[in-house]
Amino acid sequence: MLELFRLEAESQTAVLAAGVLAIEELERSPETVESMMRAAHSLKGAARIVGLDPAVRVAHALEDVFVAAGKGSFRVKPEHGDRILAGIDFLSAIATSEDALAPTSDWPARAERLVGDLATMVTAQATLAQPASAAEGTASRPPDGSAAASTAPSKPPATPPATLPVEPPAELPAAAPRATEQADRVVRVSADSLTRLVGLAGESLVETRQLRPFVDSLLQLRSTEVDICDAIAALDEKLKGGDIAVPGTVTAMLTTIRERSEARLAALTRHVEDFESFARRNEDLSNRLHHEVIVSRMRPLADGIRGFPRLVRDVARTLGKQVKFEVRGEQTGVDRDILDKLEAPLSHLIRNSLDHGIELPADREAAGKSPAGTIRLEARHRAGMLQITLTDDGRGIDVEHLRVKAVARGLVARQVADHLTELELLEFLFLPGFSTKDQVTEISGRGVGLDVVQSMVKSVGGSVRVATQTGRQTTFTLQLPITMSVIRALLVQVGGEPYAFPLTRIDQILFCPASSIRTVEGRQYFDRDGVSIGLVMASQILETTGQPPADPMPVVVISDRGQQFGMIVDSFLGERDLEVRPLDLRLGKVPDVNSASLLENGDPVLIVDVEDLVRSIDNVLMGRRLSRVEFERMAEQARQRKRILVVDDSITVRELERQLLQARGFAVDVAVDGMDGWNAIRGTHYDLVVTDVDMPRMDGIGLVSLIKADPARRETPVVIVSYKDREEDRLRGLDAGANRYLTKSSFHDETFVDTIIDLVGEATT
Repeated sequence: MLELFRLEAESQTAVLAAGVLAIEELERSPETVESMMRAAHSLKGAARIVGLDPAVRVAHALEDVFVAAGKGSFRVKPEHGDRILAGIDFLSAIATSEDALAPTSDWPARAERLVGDLATMVTAQATLAQPASAAEGTASRPPDGSAAASTAPSKPPATPPATLPVEPPAELPAAAPRATEQADRVVRVSADSLTRLVGLAGESLVETRQLRPFVDSLLQLRSTEVDICDAIAALDEKLKGGDIAVPGTVTAMLTTIRERSEARLAALTRHVEDFESFARRNEDLSNRLHHEVIVSRMRPLADGIRGFPRLVRDVARTLGKQVKFEVRGEQTGVDRDILDKLEAPLSHLIRNSLDHGIELPADREAAGKSPAGTIRLEARHRAGMLQITLTDDGRGIDVEHLRVKAVARGLVARQVADHLTELELLEFLFLPGFSTKDQVTEISGRGVGLDVVQSMVKSVGGSVRVATQTGRQTTFTLQLPITMSVIRALLVQVGGEPYAFPLTRIDQILFCPASSIRTVEGRQYFDRDGVSIGLVMASQILETTGQPPADPMPVVVISDRGQQFGMIVDSFLGERDLEVRPLDLRLGKVPDVNSASLLENGDPVLIVDVEDLVRSIDNVLMGRRLSRVEFERMAEQARQRKRILVVDDSITVRELERQLLQARGFAVDVAVDGMDGWNAIRGTHYDLVVTDVDMPRMDGIGLVSLIKADPARRETPVVIVSYKDREEDRLRGLDAGANRYLTKSSFHDETFVDTIIDLVGEATT
């Protein structure tokens, strides 16, 4: 029973708090006061059932306040809000307390003090109203006999208070029939059970989508059958109309074959149509099932922000500011897991707006603004994602002050800071411990708020951005997945395999011409909107065998903490809704990968970890991992020029082999030993590898073994060229997986080059 009381207290205190805030903002209405009376009355009855006498007394005192307000004998003013909210906070606290029923607790004493404060508040206003009423006489009383609030004759108020003719209910009020008829029935389901249900619905959707490729194969089979029937019909017509005498038995057999093939085609057509209709209905059913299950995990944004109006009210009063809090899209559906995590970051952003953004009333008026500032929270679904914006019409962010702070904190050199754009400077706000406040207060100045925001947003696969207009406003935009169970992603192909980039983490996709790429200090860049963006091959980062890129090159632009990079992929495959499946915990943290999913045909796809990718790309461009990207070489590959890697510790031999191969039109890279060669092979596609045997760090046999053990590279031909010409040496090389074993005497004739051409063909095709 106590648990049920806690649930009711949570909902009813929210109604009471919202009503108090509405009254403080002068949004009085009979409906508001009546809803507050009902909430207090309901809480009183529920507390009496579970035996919480202190809660009964406070709820009854609150009910008396709202009854008096409903009769018009008491007018709730903004200055009364603190006492009423104290009573509401008491009911919230006692409902969640572990010692609420303990006889030694101080709840009864606290309740008595609150009841006395509430009663004194009502009595004091009634006492002040009596002299004015006597002076005005009975003519000023409303016809229903209720006491109208009056004013002193010498100083009438600017806005006369409105009488709210609402009669208090004598007994527990019954719920309105219309609300009962419209309300949905609620069933409590555990979160784990709901998560499993979402997973099963997702699997059902994936399995159903696998019917589509099967339908396509049946349609292809039908097309083949049509061709066969057409060929038989043409042959039959040709034989019947030709000059060649054909035995009647052959003609009869051909006619029978034609009739049977046409009958089979008709039957196949019916089956294909039936199966296609079946697949379409099942896919529609699975889609609707999956949608309904996802919706069941959704809660309106309003459920997670109930405390924000109170937060704004309390902090604004503490700071001596006037602030109006607006919410738009409060019924926007949010995944319950995301909603639970949103309260802390949004609370930080609101406090930040109140302390840093909204000015004091006098300062706002001096700037030509209204004395009351506005903080607006807006939520909506956009392009398959949840977008939440928090905007204040305050002073904005002083970007130049931010530049000075970044230099003073040693985060960036003065020479670099002077050239940073506004967008780059604003990224400093999200660094741990960074703050533009010079003083630490209870509200802000510790520099932890925005770091918390970014950490939370990234933990669910989203992004956060800030924009500002000096003297006018600041806007924080949170881009989040609508649900953590399903994400909207861009599919790309890298090394013949699909990879998924969450749309919330993509800045842009584009096609970059090879002519637009420039090299600075050995690193490749291209310009976008006046910004230089570092460029790498996705196959380098993900350690796959990439294909020669087309021209223009498909590029995915991603960013994290102010760093922005472009990744060249093989191709774009389009957008998909993917069911997120976590990787097996036994794998640990897989570099550059966040989770996995399944495509319509059942093929697995890896969902990338953008934050990890940015770090990996930075390592590549700084020369800390793999070799740099050479776009001249990629352009050659795009023209189908075959590339060969020569691995030898002798500079003389390397140069000789390189010259022999380049003379025949091959593109040639060199490596000084087996380890250097293996690093090169991991970052670049080679059509063939030539290697020596005896080398430091890793010999040729070890290199061949690594190549042949790698599923992505095992088909690469390998030629060993060595001074060792014994039979056992040759067999050792061939046993390791080499395709050919030559001695270095082969350089004196055409044997070496002929062997290469025999394995991979001419240099260009």
